[in-house]
Amino acid sequence: MSTMVPPLYAGLVDDASLLPPSPIGLTDAVAKHHEHATAWYRGLVGSLLVPASTVGIEQMPRLTAGLIGDVPAAALPATVEKLQAAGVVVEHVEAAVARRGEDPQPGVATLCRFAEAQNGLPLYAEIPLSWGLLSALDSVAEARAGGLSIAPKFRVGGLAAELFPTPVELAAVICACRDRQLPFKLAAGLRHATRHTDPETGFTHHGFLNVLVATLIAAGGGEVAEVAEALAATHPVPLVEPARTHRDGPRPLFVGFGAANVVEPLTELVRLGLINGGYE
Repeated sequence: MSTMVPPLYAGLVDDASLLPPSPIGLTDAVAKHHEHATAWYRGLVGSLLVPASTVGIEQMPRLTAGLIGDVPAAALPATVEKLQAAGVVVEHVEAAVARRGEDPQPGVATLCRFAEAQNGLPLYAEIPLSWGLLSALDSVAEARAGGLSIAPKFRVGGLAAELFPTPVELAAVICACRDRQLPFKLAAGLRHATRHTDPETGFTHHGFLNVLVATLIAAGGGEVAEVAEALAATHPVPLVEPARTHRDGPRPLFVGFGAANVVEPLTELVRLGLINGGYE
């Protein structure tokens, strides 16, 4: 059986090398992404994420990309048009609906109108993990049921401790998405496969393998406590076996996350024996 990149990890990691805090130049990013897209592990790699604020600053090469909406929502349609006119295939758009503490509903409504005009272009609405979250998810679910290609995205890290949700908080969000049949993306904080504390900042980061296993449990009907237990694991042992058991099936709920260097999550999956570039 080939274990080069099992279906469970297909497209799991977007290439975020153009995003802060340490973005590289566009030419270098495109060249490196091409290397990833032609390597043996290409099945793991999703889109090259391109910030909307860079569009028009440099001449865009022909490529396939995910657009990160770091500009006002009103500017997104024109940005998509510029990219498409330059020969860029826009695979999806990710944009924030509100700052933390703001009402997310107006932003959700704006992105829904944008989605209506995009003829099925996938859109990920970044919703803050604060008040108004559940009602925003209800609005996204309603729009999705109405035919719009829209789903939520959440940040699970940042420059302050309160930006890192606890395992129980994140488990509740995952189960809320499960209950609404909403796939989701994550951003920020997923530096390693398993949950860990950064020795420099003292912040405890979620692990992408924790999230993947937690979504498997949620999709199987698990309650918040069971999902939170998987998210809280700081050792790979309780995570590796469920991941191995489900490796030949599609990944439920968890669409993926961005990494500044996609080789880093690849290396961790190889070390855990979940991807090995060969056969068994």
